[in-house]
Amino acid sequence: MTPPLHPPVKRSVTIAGHPTSISLEPLFWDALEAEAARQALPVNALVARIDVARMEADDPPNLTSAIRQWLWRRRIAD
Repeated sequence: MTPPLHPPVKRSVTIAGHPTSISLEPLFWDALEAEAARQALPVNALVARIDVARMEADDPPNLTSAIRQWLWRRRIAD
């Protein structure tokens, strides 16, 4: 059975001392929280790392897109 689909949930995170809002579907919030726990990091710290990596791209995606892509790549790598 396919799990139900849910709309994005907006949460505030702090990156480099600046609050920002991120809208992710619950599935992605769960994956982000699990990965942060696995790395023994607060979610804000993991999001900050993803943000730094995305800014190194030639054409950086928005932060929400970068988080989804980062999580997908982690899933494939494991």
